[in-house]
Formats: sequence, C-alpha cells, structure tokens
Amino acid sequence: MDITLDKNDDQLSAILTVKLAEADYSPAVESKLKEYSKKAQIKGFRPGKVPTTLVRKMYGKGILVDEINALLSKAVDGYIKENNVKILGEPLPVPSDVNFDTQKDYEFQFELGLLPDFELPADQAISVDRHQVELDENTLNETYEQIGRQFGETTNPETSEAGDYLFGKLKKADEEGEGRTVLLPTNKVKNGAEQFVGVKANDTLTFDLSKAFDGDASAIANFSGLSKDEAAKVSGDYTLAVEKITRTAHAEHNQELFDKVFGKDAVSSKEEFDAKIRSTVQDNYDREADNLINRQIIDKVVDATEIKVPTEFFKKWLVRANEGKLTAEQVEEHYDDYVKELKWSMIRNKVVEEQGLKVSNDEIVDRTIEKIMGQFNLPEVSEEMRESVRGFADNYLKQENGKNYIQEYEAILAEKVLENLRGKIVVNDTPISAEDFRNQAAS
Repeated sequence: MDITLDKNDDQLSAILTVKLAEADYSPAVESKLKEYSKKAQIKGFRPGKVPTTLVRKMYGKGILVDEINALLSKAVDGYIKENNVKILGEPLPVPSDVNFDTQKDYEFQFELGLLPDFELPADQAISVDRHQVELDENTLNETYEQIGRQFGETTNPETSEAGDYLFGKLKKADEEGEGRTVLLPTNKVKNGAEQFVGVKANDTLTFDLSKAFDGDASAIANFSGLSKDEAAKVSGDYTLAVEKITRTAHAEHNQELFDKVFGKDAVSSKEEFDAKIRSTVQDNYDREADNLINRQIIDKVVDATEIKVPTEFFKKWLVRANEGKLTAEQVEEHYDDYVKELKWSMIRNKVVEEQGLKVSNDEIVDRTIEKIMGQFNLPEVSEEMRESVRGFADNYLKQENGKNYIQEYEAILAEKVLENLRGKIVVNDTPISAEDFRNQAAS
C-alpha cells in the first residue's frame, strides 16, 4: 500500500492518493470467502461443504468491494491521525472508473480540506461594552402589571372599558380573509384610545394601526404578530373584528399572591415582596446583558482572528454532508454564516487545547440537578431530596443514547471558553436604562 498527500498551491486543500496492490487486500478477501463457504446454505451442498470457487463466483465481487472499502477507510483515517493532518469535515472521494472484475491494482483519491494554523488576538486587543441595566419605575410597574394580570381574576364582560383586552381578528382594511388572531391591550394605545371603549363582541373597528401606537414598531409587533421590520412599515387603516373582551381584576398584594409568585413563605411582607421583585427583575436583565456580551465576544473574536478557509472544499463538503437538506444555492446564500460558525468552532477548540479546559462528570450532573430543581421551583432541598433529584438527572443524561449528556458537556465547555476569553479582553461597563436595553436587544 502506498499513500501520498499532495497539497494544492493554496495550502488549504489536498489530494490524498491511496494505491492498493493485490497483496494488500487479497488475504482479507480470501479469509472472508472461506468464512462464507463455512456458513453458506446453498441447495445441493451440505452446510460447511460449499466449494470456495462457488462462493467466489456468487459473492466474490461484493466481498472484494467491502474489504477494499474497509481497508481504505482504515488507511485514510490512520494516515490522517499518524501525520496529524488537520482537516475540515471528512475526506471526499474523488470519482474514478474502477473495474472490480478485471483490475488487480487500484488507485483511489480523496479530496481534503486543510485547516490552517492561526493565532488568537493578543490579550486586551479587543474591547466590548457590557450594559449595566438600571431599573426604572416604568419597568417595575410593567412587571407588577403582568403579575397582577397573571394571578388576578379574569372575566369576559359584554362591554369594554379602558384597560381591557380585545380578542379578535386583525387585517388590513382592503385585504381578503379573516385576518390573524390578536389580543389588543387597550392601555397600550397611544392615540384614539376612546375608540376601543364601549366595544362589544361582534363589533368591527377600523383604525390607523401605526397612528394608534404612535409609530412604535415594537409595540405594533408585540400586538399584531408582525415582525419588527413589517411593523415599522405598516400604514393605512386596519380592521379588528372583536370576538370577546377580557378584563382582569388585579390580584391583591397579600400572602396568597406572595406564595404564588415566589413559593410558600419565601417572602412574608409587601416590603420583602417588592425587594424580591426588584432583585429578580435585575437578575434577569443582568443575565440578558451577559448573553449579549457573550455574543459580542464571539463576533469580535471571530472578526479579529485571521483564519483562511478552504472555500471551494467547504462549500462542496456542506452540500455532501447535508445531502437532501442543503442545496448548493442555499449554501451560497448563507455561506458567510457557515464560515463564521466554522471559525468560531476552530477558535473554541484552540482555546480548549491551549488552556487545558475540561468538564468533569460531576459538573455535568450538578448542572443538570440545578436545572431540574429550577424547573420545579426547588431553590433549597434536603440532602435526601437532592439524591432523588440526582436519580432524575442520571436518567435524563442517559436518554437519547447519551445525546443529553453531550449537550450538557458542550454547554459547560462553551461557557468556560467564553469565561476564558472574557478575561483577555477589555470590558467597558456602560449604564443603560431597562427600556433602552430592551429596544436595543430587539433591534
């Protein structure tokens, strides 16, 4: 057997050639033929007495192809590992004319995409902005409003009043069809709110959608189900065919509400409830700010890292690896996204290797336990209860043939990579109001 690697001029792709002589595959083929002859059940011959010549005639070609393919796979994988050839995806066989009936010697070629060496950006060479979200009374009031509606008593009155919700079908005034189902919060209407008071089921209202919400694309999108870009372009009259009115009497701030929101006896006074609401909302915004900075880190590190990609091979491999799911046209359309994902994967692997990052089994199990406890709102449990939850966690991680385990492993490893990178970049804390943060995150 002879294996050679010839790199193309760009040093980003190569052709791996494997030459097989008869002596390379013949022993395995002959051994397999003898094995078949012992097991074959052919009419007219006793078991184990089928002549090898007959087995060769009936199964020889199939056995030859199988053994050569197995030998090729092992040889190619072995060469790549032994020579530490860093490749993108998998080797792609180069089409060739092979005659298994007459040939004794064979030559097979495989196209490889080569991953180049690269350097990460220097420490402190990249800076990102971390938003320090400052809560305002409007945001807190919206939270209380949402809690009041969620845990309050809901009725469906005959006639609407200010603050009610109108459930029905919305469509552009000149369009056919019944429209899309919406729930109109009358307290969010900025202009012409009086039009939505005194309304009954089966009434149809005509109004300028953009004007009603004062051109606020976010508010229009939240109400109508349109995308933010679509909401920004709405104009003219829309109709709302009202089907019912919904009114919620806000829940009183008492121990019953406190227990419903935060669990039994977690808070026991209005002051504690308010403090818990504020800290919970702040924690949520801080978490969103962290998620945003992580996306910034990925974008900026990828942009600042020079990595040459074997473009033509990558496109070809994407189509081949996703056969039936991706076309060449789709790959071309979204190619920049695929390149970004590839580069980030290479950067992440380099950080893991250079920094020796690891994830232990205990970390995976503990993280899964915390997730389960969070789903069941169990912030603190006894050691005995925690062991029971551990049993649930173990079962979950074994499901899907270990897929859940791998997902948790990858998630923790990704967090460690980002944490490592964050320690090497400049982070600028920037104060921002909750409303401005929401608008920026939605854009």
